[in-house]
Amino acid sequence: MPVPPSALTDAYTRLTEALPGLDITQPTADEELPHTHGWHTAASLAEGGSGLDTFLAWDDAQILRDYGQSARPDVVASFGLHRYAWSACLLITAPWFLLRRVPRYPVTHVSYDRTAPGLPLGRLAARPTTFACLPGDPAALLPGARVVPDEEALRAEVRAAVAEHLEPVLAGFGPRMRRRGRALWGMATDEVVEGLWYVAHLFGDGEQDRARRELELLLPGATKPYVGSAAFRELTGPSGESLPTRDRASCCMLYTLRPEDTCATCPRTCDADRVTKLLATAS
Repeated sequence: MPVPPSALTDAYTRLTEALPGLDITQPTADEELPHTHGWHTAASLAEGGSGLDTFLAWDDAQILRDYGQSARPDVVASFGLHRYAWSACLLITAPWFLLRRVPRYPVTHVSYDRTAPGLPLGRLAARPTTFACLPGDPAALLPGARVVPDEEALRAEVRAAVAEHLEPVLAGFGPRMRRRGRALWGMATDEVVEGLWYVAHLFGDGEQDRARRELELLLPGATKPYVGSAAFRELTGPSGESLPTRDRASCCMLYTLRPEDTCATCPRTCDADRVTKLLATAS
């Protein structure tokens, strides 16, 4: 029997309330996933053909509009993958973080639309096949539930669920990005970590600190196919203040358009510049 929406609704409601630029719906088993009028199925992106061409045309136009110049095709593809994967990973990491439930989403079960007015992060329509949970969770009695013994087993479910969804998507984007293997999984690692770390800050009540601890346990290193660890560390500001940061495993390629405007976690940004950027953000 299909997973009832109630298993995940509370997590997605809290996520989209904190992040109103994103919308998530859960189609029922008898509803077709949207695939027209701006919607793209994840499966069409994984195929790497005309569906991906249409998807990336939006990024190409957006880059020209926002930066006043065209980008290399591999940069366009990198932007497109980031925008999809950042949101798609939250389908899995948000329920894990908020409810200790980990849904599985094959690429045939997710659609994405980023053309809706007022939703800069887009809309996701997602229907899980199963979900993992811990003993004692009331949701363990629901259809599609799989009970795992402990927190480490649940973390293994997160890693497996993200890999199951992203592996075919990375295969579709990879040739366009001129990246393979480790470089693609480095980008996937960053999307998992930075997406949850960011939204946990929006949740408030110390949730960003908890997210950091949870992500360090989720990705301690040597968890293939992911690259490296969660890679958090602390910098010190000019007045002795602590400035949390992390070292990205990949580069988003923004430097090809704005060399002076790299991210605070970019491997191209030295610590002195990171401190400046972090202080500016905090102020």
